[in-house]
Amino acid sequence: MRQLGMEFVRPNFGEYRLYITDMWLTVQMALWGTALALLIAIPLGLAGARNLTPTWIQQPVRRLLDVLRSVPDLVIGAIFVVAVGLGPFAGVMALAVNTGGVLGKLFSEAVEAIDRAPVEGVRATGAAPLHEIVWGVLPQVAPLWTSYALYRFESNARSATVLSLIGAGGIGQPLFDSINSFAFDQTSAIVIVIVVAVSGIDLLSQVIRGRLL
Repeated sequence: MRQLGMEFVRPNFGEYRLYITDMWLTVQMALWGTALALLIAIPLGLAGARNLTPTWIQQPVRRLLDVLRSVPDLVIGAIFVVAVGLGPFAGVMALAVNTGGVLGKLFSEAVEAIDRAPVEGVRATGAAPLHEIVWGVLPQVAPLWTSYALYRFESNARSATVLSLIGAGGIGQPLFDSINSFAFDQTSAIVIVIVVAVSGIDLLSQVIRGRLL
């Protein structure tokens, strides 16, 4: 136990280039996963808002969002690994599906909380329903939607690490390899790289959210 503790407090950065490269791959997985999730969440979030769509559309969309966000990332990732093979693409798709469900629900709830006056003002001009959404709904929810998306990007940067368990690539693979080989000095170094990267993403997100909200 003492030796284990000593190795943890003496991180070995001998392979730091590999760690940084793998961490950057993990961040890219999180970024692409979040970007694809937005393509899922925006239309489903609008369709799932009860103040925009009739019940026969809104309720099935909400149940679909329930399914997307209730299935764990690892399960979705394992399915994509079988379908497309090992590699970051499976991890990206796993993050996209799960995050799309989460953001879709958050987006729809944000739409349901909007002020109806701007929408009615656009409607009074004779605008089409699409114009009501573009000019009456989106300007009200865009800052909140952006905040939600940034938060999920931070979360996905952590989740992408765990997806390496199923062969999705990234910093998680050397992390688990070092743990399995009892190279805890390397484990400590990898954990430090992850903490620094996630903290940097968090600080950047705070700055962006502060300018938007």
